[in-house]
Amino acid sequence: MTHPILYGKRVLVTHADRFMGPALCEVFAKHGAIVLASTEPLTNESEPGTVIARAGQVDVLVVNLAFSAPTSEAAEVSENEWRDTFAALVDPLPRLVRATLPAMMARRSGKILVMGSASALRGMKRASTYSAARGAQLAYVQAVGVEVAIHNVQVNAIAQNFVDNPTYFPSEVQANPRFQERLKREVPLGRLVGAAEDAEFAAYLCSDAANCFVGQVFPVCGGWVGR
Repeated sequence: MTHPILYGKRVLVTHADRFMGPALCEVFAKHGAIVLASTEPLTNESEPGTVIARAGQVDVLVVNLAFSAPTSEAAEVSENEWRDTFAALVDPLPRLVRATLPAMMARRSGKILVMGSASALRGMKRASTYSAARGAQLAYVQAVGVEVAIHNVQVNAIAQNFVDNPTYFPSEVQANPRFQERLKREVPLGRLVGAAEDAEFAAYLCSDAANCFVGQVFPVCGGWVGR
């Protein structure tokens, strides 16, 4: 009998109630994972380590961090906006990884997947703060990924945009005719990528079938980056 691709894997998903969290938890459980859903904000310096310690063995860490994207023009970005955005999206990442890596390296087995943003791969107006923070996530993944590959730990990222999720594309946004026109104009796919489509790809990257991927960033955006 063939087991599901994540059978018995202990998967910790952060911000499990936001961004891609709900879809990830549902799809990973369907693939046989033991899902550890964390909803802590993770902005306190000690919180990430506490979450990891409380989880016990973590075979897969999915760093899913959500924060409302500021829309200030670059010349108007305040110190607070910059610091708050990095505190929410960047600072928790190395803290989570530092708390998780030693055990994974000792076992010579483990995966870390960051749910990032394609806003770091293509310029957007009024998104300098958010894009910079998401870009820092991706640069970190690339560096750590190649560093720990020798320990048989794979660290990768999904850089997404125009993916159905309640944080950045809530139902009221999707129902707006102007947004629907924007989809047709900017996204070759012509629609949002489904939440389950994105989560299924994430599940694959966290499975043993994807052991060959090291420090890589995968755009999931309906072709938006390639335009």
